[in-house]
Amino acid sequence: MASDKKLGKSLPKGSKSNEEILAGFQTLRNDQRMMATKLSEMEMELNEHKIVIDTLKNVDPKRKCYRMVGGILCEQVVGEVLPGLVTNKERLIKVIETLNEQLEKKGKEINDYKEKNNIRIRGLDELQQTEEESKEPKRNALVVNPIET
Repeated sequence: MASDKKLGKSLPKGSKSNEEILAGFQTLRNDQRMMATKLSEMEMELNEHKIVIDTLKNVDPKRKCYRMVGGILCEQVVGEVLPGLVTNKERLIKVIETLNEQLEKKGKEINDYKEKNNIRIRGLDELQQTEEESKEPKRNALVVNPIET
């Protein structure tokens, strides 16, 4: 397309150059990666909450415990900390569900963008073709070289 401009050809109105299409695709993929990273962080935080809640369930509610709040270590009792942890865990579960839905939508958006702009990814498309070909029944052949005496 860039060579079309050099040759004096102009793009039809409303169409994008290859560079613009590629930039849009990269933006969508970067958004998807950031969402996946955030989702992973949230899942790790949820696992930490579950571990702490399981540990504190069996502890005397009047026992001292320490909680990190904004980088500051605060002394509290288990009875005060546990309900807050359970509430945070429930909120994390909702956030994770929302992020999963957004990630699915972003994936569909990327696939639609690929189809609309006829984008082919070299390694991925070749891999998919070989997978499709491998679904066909394979015909194995055994070749034996005769032993010369």
